[in-house]
Amino acid sequence: MRLPIPRETFAAFLVTAKGQTYAAQGDEATITPLVPGSRQLEYREDPLLYRDIYFGGAYFVGQETVYHDSLAVWAMGYAGGLTSAAVRPIDMRQVYDFLRAALRQVAADRPYRGPRTFRQGEYIYLDESQGEVDCFWGAETITHQGQQVYQLHYSGGLLR
Repeated sequence: MRLPIPRETFAAFLVTAKGQTYAAQGDEATITPLVPGSRQLEYREDPLLYRDIYFGGAYFVGQETVYHDSLAVWAMGYAGGLTSAAVRPIDMRQVYDFLRAALRQVAADRPYRGPRTFRQGEYIYLDESQGEVDCFWGAETITHQGQQVYQLHYSGGLLR
């Protein structure tokens, strides 16, 4: 499938949508989910709709989908979460607060997750991806004091 809008417009929409949902508000952006037991976040700029549906917390699995005039045109699946090094509830909160800060740095040239690197205090976020918005895959990790506390894998692209 070909994008029904210019690639730059699509990438800018993804950056805005991601910045206005989980990265900005966490689970507070959740609307009533379509699928029982899930969390659902949405952002709309007609004719585009971004929808993120995921299950879980410390470990989670989800899918982001972009619709153009109610037709799904792009999707990304992801799965990951805390490692065994982050076991206390305060660890989970701190890691996910840092993750949201990293995800707010998403850029239009790689509108999948966060930047290639981001550092804040003792936390370091790394994201390695391959491909383009049409077809891509990658992994992100967070380390705290040199110990990996979070890992996520993702892949996606244009739907055909």
